[in-house]
Amino acid sequence: MIKDSPFDAAAPVLVPMPAERPYTYAVPPGMRVVPGSIVRVPLGPRQVAGIVWDGTVEAVEARKLRPIEHVFDCPPIPEPMRRFVDWVSQYTLSPPGMVARMLLRAPEAFDPEPWIEGLQRTAAEPDRITAARARVLDIAEGGLAWTRSGLAHAAGVSSTVIDGLKAQGVFEQVMIPPRPVVAAPDPGYATPALMPDQQAAADTLRAGMEKGTFGVTLLDGVTGSGKTEVYFEAVAAALEQGRQVLILLPEIALTHAFLERFQDRFGTKPGEWHSDLPPRMREKVWRQAAEGSLKVVAGARSALFLPFRDLGLIVVDEEHDPAYKQEDRVFYNARDMAVVRGHIGNFPVVLASATPSVESRVNADQGRYRRAVLSARFAEAALPALRTVDMRRAPPARGGFLSPVLIGAIRQTLEKQEQALLFLNRRGYAPLTLCRVCGHRFGCPVCSAWLVEHRFRGQLVCHHCGHSEKRPEACPECGTFDHLVACGPGVERIAEEVVEHFPDARTIVLSSDMLGGVRRLRLELEAIANGEADIVIGTQLVAKGHNFPNMTLVGVVDADLGLANGDPRAAERTFQLLSQVTGRAGRTGKKSSGLLQTFQPDHPVMQAIVSGNAETFYEREIAERERAALPPFGRLSGIIVSAASRAEAEGHARALRRAAPEAADIFVLGPAEAPLALIAGRHRFRLLIHGQRRADMQGFVRAMLAAGPKVRGSVRIQVDIDPQSFL
Repeated sequence: MIKDSPFDAAAPVLVPMPAERPYTYAVPPGMRVVPGSIVRVPLGPRQVAGIVWDGTVEAVEARKLRPIEHVFDCPPIPEPMRRFVDWVSQYTLSPPGMVARMLLRAPEAFDPEPWIEGLQRTAAEPDRITAARARVLDIAEGGLAWTRSGLAHAAGVSSTVIDGLKAQGVFEQVMIPPRPVVAAPDPGYATPALMPDQQAAADTLRAGMEKGTFGVTLLDGVTGSGKTEVYFEAVAAALEQGRQVLILLPEIALTHAFLERFQDRFGTKPGEWHSDLPPRMREKVWRQAAEGSLKVVAGARSALFLPFRDLGLIVVDEEHDPAYKQEDRVFYNARDMAVVRGHIGNFPVVLASATPSVESRVNADQGRYRRAVLSARFAEAALPALRTVDMRRAPPARGGFLSPVLIGAIRQTLEKQEQALLFLNRRGYAPLTLCRVCGHRFGCPVCSAWLVEHRFRGQLVCHHCGHSEKRPEACPECGTFDHLVACGPGVERIAEEVVEHFPDARTIVLSSDMLGGVRRLRLELEAIANGEADIVIGTQLVAKGHNFPNMTLVGVVDADLGLANGDPRAAERTFQLLSQVTGRAGRTGKKSSGLLQTFQPDHPVMQAIVSGNAETFYEREIAERERAALPPFGRLSGIIVSAASRAEAEGHARALRRAAPEAADIFVLGPAEAPLALIAGRHRFRLLIHGQRRADMQGFVRAMLAAGPKVRGSVRIQVDIDPQSFL
C-alpha cells in the first residue's frame, strides 16, 4: 500500500526490458486498469508500452512513484497468456520483461484501427439517369456501404460521378469498420474424402477437440500420407466451436503453398504471421487476434506469442524441425512451448511429422501423448525405392562430386520428362577457398570459421556473422595469381557440374541466401511444382513439406554430411533430413527412386532409410539415449560465456564453474572453448550441464549464476535450457 499517494492506487507493470519483475506505477484518479491492460509508462527518459501484471505492488514512497500515462484502447492480455509469459520466463531463465517484449511486437495495434468514410444508398433519386449513374446505382442496391473509390472502381466510372450523386442526396456518408485480414473460414466449405487410416486419425483429433480439454496428439505419417488434410479436420472442429486456431510452420517458404491448401479446404486463407509480413499487416493480425475476429493464424514460431482472445487449438507442423528453436535473447523451443500453452489454456495440441523427434516418440510410447499413425501414402501412392551409392566403389570423375550411378539415373529421369532433385545441405559454391602455392586459407576476420565462396555473386561470405568480401584474383598472403582453389562442393558447384552433364536441362538452385529473398523463392517453388524445371538443386529448404507432382528422382549428394559432428542428435537429424528430402519423390503415384551417395553405406542411419524401417531406427536411437541419460531421459543445459578477449571469457567461465552448487543428480562439463570459439569478434567458452530427468535444472543454474562473479566489462552470458545446437 502506498501512503499519502496523490493517486487512487498503484499497479505492477511489466515493461519490455531485461527486468526481473514488474515495476510499480501509480494509477491516476479516474483511470481504470485491470491485469492485462496495455499501458504507456515512463521509463527513464523514455515512454514505453507495458502490461499491467498480476500480483501485489511493492511498498514505494509516494514521491518516487511515477504515474501511468495512458491506457490503450485494446483488449487486455488474457490471463492464460500472462501465465504463459511467466512460465516461459521461469523455464528459460529469461527476464519476464524480455518474454513480454515478444508479446508487444506490434505497438501500432494497441489502439483500434480507424473506421473508414463510406457511402450508402438513400431513398432519394437523381435528377437524371446516365449510363454511368445507372451502373453505380445498380451496384449500390442492397444497402451495402462502399468507399468512394471502391464504388467508382466497381462501376467503372470516375469519382466525379459518385460526387455528383452524393451532392443530390442519393448517397449519405457512413463510417465503415476496418476490413478483416481475411474472411471467416468455413469449416464445411470442402469436406475431403479421406482414406480409412486418415479418417481414423481425423476421428481421433476431432474427439480430442470435442472433449475440450488439454491433450497432445502426435500425428505420425509417412511423407505424402495427407497429414495436413487430417489435422485440418481438427481445425474444422475448433472453428465449429467458435474457437481460434494457431498453426505453426517451420519455414516461411512453406507458407504460400500451405495458404492455398487451406483456402481449398476452408474457402479463405488464414491470417499470416512471420518476419516477411509488412508492418501494417502484422499490426492488423495482432489486433484482430486479440479481438477474436481472426479465427486462424498460420505462422512462424513467434506466432506463439500472439495475444489470442480464445485460443482453442495449436497445430505444430513438421514438429521435429530445428527451426522451432529460437537462439536469440529468449532461448525457447516453440514445439515444447506450444504444449505448455495448450496445458495452461486447457485445449488440445497436435504435433505432426513424418519423422517425429525422439522426444515426441518417447512421450507417445510412454502414454503422455496420443499417437495417430498414417502408414501409407494418400491414394496408395508408393514410397520411393531407396538405395545407397557406395562412393568407394562408384566414385565421381576427377574434379566432380556426382557418382556415375547418380548421373545415369538423372539421365533416365530426364528421358521420361520427369524431374530430378539433388540435395546438398551446404550453401554457396565451396565451403573453403585456399591458395595452392602457400596454403593460405580464407577465414573470417572476426569468426573462427572459413569463408564460403559464392561464385554467383563473386564473394566470400561468413555464414555466422555476415562478413563478406570480394573474391580476389591473387592470394593476399603470397601474391600469386590464378592459384586460388575451391575445396569441397556447395549447391552452386553441383549446379555447375550438372550443367556440364546436362546442358539442355532447365536447372534451378534453391538456397536460403539466394538473391531476391522469400518472394523469389516462392516463385521458384511454384515453377518447380508447375513442371517448369527439370533438375532442382537445393539445401534443406527443399526437404520441408513441398509437393512437386512430377518429381520422381531424389539424389543426396553427401548423405554423410550431418553425421560428422559431436551433436548428440546428429543421427536423428540426419535420419529426419534424408527421410524428408527423399520423400519429395513420387508423391502423385509415379514410380520413383532415391539415391544416397555415402562412404558409410552400412551406417545404421543409412540402413534405416534404405530399408524403410523407421521403427528399427527409433528403437535403436531411443535405447542409446536412455543408456547415456540424454534427452528425453536426462536433461541438458548450455551456458555460453563470451567476451571481447579470450582471457576475459575463459576467466569468467572458470569462476562460474567454481560457483556451481553441489548436486548428486547434476554435474557440469567444462568450461571449454566452444566449437565456434570466435563469432563476430567475441571469444566463446561453453559449459554443458547434464542432469537426471527429474533434476531441478533451472534451480541449479539459477543458483550457479547467483553465486558466480558479477557480469562486468564485455562479458555476456547466454543460458540455453534444452539446447538444440552445440556450436
